Amino acid sequence: MAWTDERVDLLKKLWAEGLSASQIASKMGGVTRNAVIGKVHRLGLSGRATPAKPQRGRINEGTRAAAPRSFAAPKKTFEADENEPEFLEPLVLDGGDMATVSTLNKNMCKWPVGDPTSEEFHFCGQSAQSGKPYCAYHAHMAFQPSHTTRKERPRPQQRILAQRKVG
Repeated sequence: MAWTDERVDLLKKLWAEGLSASQIASKMGGVTRNAVIGKVHRLGLSGRATPAKPQRGRINEGTRAAAPRSFAAPKKTFEADENEPEFLEPLVLDGGDMATVSTLNKNMCKWPVGDPTSEEFHFCGQSAQSGKPYCAYHAHMAFQPSHTTRKERPRPQQRILAQRKVG
């Protein structure tokens, strides 16, 4: 469809009356809403935004400065756990050395202390709980209880096997 002078004049008239692009398209026939919007844009017709209504009863208090933004995350506080075992300083071996990989045995806490690339790197070395690699304090830190719903939920492999038995 070509935009003839008559159709452009009709478009300008309907646009000036305040009709929407959809209404103009349906009245003109043979054009889409998007075609009307494109032609209005190319013709540079006004956007017809309605002027803002003045607000009643508002007192102009002047402009206020914006509150300064804080980009730091709020500090989290944690309450002490009543069941948390007492912290024990890392064990110092005979001769003043700390527990290292070569001095650890199965009854010593294997919790790493410090930067592994540093010469001061060592392990806790306190007495480990039986069957666990850590002392009571570090075991409490390492082994967090999981949600019961997660434990009760069957794993994907278990679901597949259960479906095969049913089907």
